[in-house]
This record gives sequence, structure tokens and C-alpha cells, in this order.
Amino acid sequence: MNFDVRFENVTLKYQNTEVLKDIYLTINYGKIYGLLGKNGAGKTTLLSLLASFLSPSTGSVTVGDKNVYENEKIIPYIYFGNNFYYKNELVADYFKFNNSFRPNFDLDYANDLASIFKLPLNKPIYDLSMGKISALNATVGLASGSPITIFDEAYIGMDFFTRDLFYQEILKEQKRCQRTFILSTHIVSEMEYLFDHVLILDNGRIVIDDDYNQVISMGAKVTGGYKQVDKFVNDKKKLSDKQLGGIKSVMILDNIEQLEGAKGPYKGLEISPVSLHELFSNLTREDQSL
Repeated sequence: MNFDVRFENVTLKYQNTEVLKDIYLTINYGKIYGLLGKNGAGKTTLLSLLASFLSPSTGSVTVGDKNVYENEKIIPYIYFGNNFYYKNELVADYFKFNNSFRPNFDLDYANDLASIFKLPLNKPIYDLSMGKISALNATVGLASGSPITIFDEAYIGMDFFTRDLFYQEILKEQKRCQRTFILSTHIVSEMEYLFDHVLILDNGRIVIDDDYNQVISMGAKVTGGYKQVDKFVNDKKKLSDKQLGGIKSVMILDNIEQLEGAKGPYKGLEISPVSLHELFSNLTREDQSL
């Protein structure tokens, strides 16, 4: 079965507000995607369309060549665990429930993960803390074996140690049985090493859609004497700048390799890479536009 995802000309409106606008997007099977955006950018709405929780106002969302919305043949192969509708169930029973309708669910793996995340199997879901709810979401998503597995801000309430365990399990599971993971977040620094591909959503539009290495090569920091720096970056798109005394550092949107080739006459300049976190934070500021 083909599990490539396509959004074709997708718009979603709530009353008179366009939450998503003209989305064209292909999510190729077998990669880890980072979906980045500020709160309110439309990340959860986009993922809800893929998970068949919502129907687009215009356009189509397909897996393979099949429309997703209310498609009983597709839905069991997509995991999106942002809500729990069975809060009175025990954790162990919730595992069994998922095992009953998810064709690839691994109950033994779920129980192993429960031990790793210290999930109490005999507690009802409503009695779990926020961190344990997130761990339950992580456990069921990983154990689901779903070809398309979505984690939307799945780390909320987890401590650093638990978050790190979660990230390592994603990598282990991807290596064991390749599938598509979509990790939605606005906190990038901890997770960027997981991503094969980066999507940045801003004000309801996809503004970046590219391989991780390509994305981080889009930006660079230029540091040196302020006069040389100002002259070098004069015709370039500036994302941020800092100055201490006579030394200035400017983050710009430009290919780092091309910048290295262009700095010949500027002997005192240092050109350095930027992290995805730095790039994302500056690209999505209110005073920036792409």
C-alpha cells in the first residue's frame, strides 16, 4: 500500500477566518518530518486534516491515491493521539483497545514502553498527570506501528529525561521498521537532530518545505568589524543583528557555501552556520516575511 501523503490546494476556513491557505504539500513515506510553527500557526489543524478529524473547505488530502476523510480503510494506519476519549479506561485496557483495531499494534512493545516511561498500567487515564498522559500518547503512537504516526507537541509535561527517552525510541523504531513520523513542535532545539525533512508553517501557509540539511544551509551568521559586516550584508536579507563595541554579528538568509566563496576581499569576516532553532525563531518573527 502507498502511504505517501498529498495536500492539493487545501484551504480550511472557520467561519470567515482562513486557518490554512493554499496548502500544496507532499509527505513522502519513510521519513521523520519536523512540522514547525508558532502557537496558532495552524499545525494542529493541518494534522487533523491528515488524521481525518476535519474535512478541508477546498482541495483534497490523500494517502496514496485515496481521500483520507472518513475513509475506514486508511484511518487505522494513521496515528494521531492528541485526545483521549476513553478516560475512564485503565492504561492496560487502553492498550488492548488499540490492539483490537490497529493492524500493526505491538502489545508487547507497548508494555515494554510503559515500563520505560513508568506508566502505571492499572490506573485510569483520568488519574494520570499531564506528563504521564504525554507518555501514554508516546507509548501508543510508537507501539501502533502505524505507517503514518503523528506526534503533536507530544512532549508537554514530560521532564527532560523522559523526553530524551522518547526521542531515542523514535530513532530506534524508525531504524527497526521504517515509517513516517510527523513531529509537530514550536520548541526546536531539542528535536532538530531527529528530522530528515523540515516543514515550517506560518500564518496558515507552508513557508519552508525541504530536506533538513538544505534548510539549515539557507542561513548563516556573518561576524567581524561592523563596517566590513555592514558592507558585506548590505544587499542580503537580514534576520537579526547584534553588536558589541566594534564587533557585529548579523544573521542572514543566504547559502553558507556561496557566502564563503564571496568573502574573498573581506579578510576579517567569520561566516558560521546557524541552527534550525535560530533560523526558525527569526524567520517566524512578526517583522519578517517570506
